[in-house]
Amino acid sequence: MVNDHQPRSNALIARSRRLDHEIDLIDFAGARGVMWSSGTVGLAGQGEAARLAVPPGDPAAAAHSVHAVLDTIEVDDQVEGPGTGPVAFGALAFDPTCPGVLVVPRVIVGRAADGTYWVTHLLHPDEPMPIFDDATVVKPEPTATRFTVSSPRSASDWQASVVAVREELRRDTARKVVMARELVVDADAPIRRADVLRQLRVAYPSCMLFAFEGFVGATPELLVARSGDQVRSHPMAGTAPRSSDPTTDARLASDLLASSKDRVEHRYTIDMVHDTLLPWCSFLDEEAEPSIVAMANVQHLATLVEGRLSSPPASVIELMRALHPTPAVNGTPRQVALELIAAHEGVDRGRYAGPVGWVDADGNGEWAVGIRSAELDGNRARVFAGVGVVADSDPDAELAETRAKFQAILGAIIRP
Repeated sequence: MVNDHQPRSNALIARSRRLDHEIDLIDFAGARGVMWSSGTVGLAGQGEAARLAVPPGDPAAAAHSVHAVLDTIEVDDQVEGPGTGPVAFGALAFDPTCPGVLVVPRVIVGRAADGTYWVTHLLHPDEPMPIFDDATVVKPEPTATRFTVSSPRSASDWQASVVAVREELRRDTARKVVMARELVVDADAPIRRADVLRQLRVAYPSCMLFAFEGFVGATPELLVARSGDQVRSHPMAGTAPRSSDPTTDARLASDLLASSKDRVEHRYTIDMVHDTLLPWCSFLDEEAEPSIVAMANVQHLATLVEGRLSSPPASVIELMRALHPTPAVNGTPRQVALELIAAHEGVDRGRYAGPVGWVDADGNGEWAVGIRSAELDGNRARVFAGVGVVADSDPDAELAETRAKFQAILGAIIRP
C-alpha cells in the first residue's frame, strides 16, 4: 500500500527493485491510480510524489518544465531501461492552448517486454526502503445494472454542422476538419473504472490501455514513442466498419484502401507527422503504403513512421507537444481547423483526442491519442467519436461512422 505522509524534505530518491512475481496493472492502479499498458509492456502507479506543469506553446519549454523537476530526483536503479526510475503520467486536453499536468506516483510497478517486473518507490532521503505489498483492500461497490444513453445534441443538428463545415471546405477555408459527437451514459450506480478497463483489455488486446484520474480508454493510435534515440509514430486516418462475414469484411477493407477520400485524408496526417518529426531526426522513414489496422468494430488506414533521433535526442515531451493535434483528430491547416471546430462542434472535448501517456527522467516514453475513451465521474460517463470531414463528405456516412466508433467504449461501459 502507498504511504502518502507529509514529506520531510524536498529531495526525492527513486529506488527501483526487481519483483519476483507478476502484478495485474489494473488491480494495482485501483480506482485512483494511473496505468498504461501497450502489448507486453506496462506501468501502473499509486499515490502522488510530484506534479509537473506542462505549459502550452513552445514544445521545448514544455520539455524543460517537466525535466527540470524529474532531473532533481536521484535515481537508485537495480533495474534498467525505459520506464524505470521516476515516471510521470498524464492525459492532456485536446485544446493545445491549455496547460497540462503530469503526476509522478509515489509507487510505480512496471512490466518489461521480457516479462521482468519491478517496483519503484519515490522516497525522501531519511525513509527506509519499504517492503513491497501489492495487496489492496477495496470496499465493494454496487455494480451498475441500468444505463441510459443520451446525446446533448441531436443527430440531425450535428449533421447540419457537418454540412456547414463541408461548405467552408468547399470555399478552400481548410482541407479537412475533424468533427466529434458526444454521448452521455447515466447509470444507476457508480461506473467502476477497473471494470471498464478489464472489458477493454479483453476486447482490444492490441490497443494501448490507459487510466489517468477519470479518463480511461483503449486507443489504437500511437502519437509518438521514444526509446533511447529511436522514435516511432503510428498515425491513423480513414475508417471503415467491420463485418462478421469474412467476405464482406475483406471487401470493406479493400474499399477503404482504394478510397480516394480516405487516402487523401490519411496523407494529410502522414505528411504532417513526418514533416514535424524530421527536424529532430538524423534518419526518418515511413511505410510506402498504408495498411489496415482492424479493431473489433472498425478498421483504419495506418502508416508506421520511425527513425533515429539526432544527438542529444529530444524528450518525448517535446515531440508530443510538437505533434499534437495531428490532422487525424483536428484537421488541416491546424489553426483553421481548430477555429472551425470551436465554431461548429458545440461540445467541450476535454481530454478526448488529447495526448495520454508517460515520460521517464531520460526522456523516454509513449504517448497515444486519447480516442476510444471515456471520462468517468461517478454514475456518469462522457464518450466521444470523431470523423474527418472533407469537401465531399456525406453527412449520413459521417453519422454512421460515429455510431460504429461509439461501440468500442460503450460496449465496455454498458454490460448485461
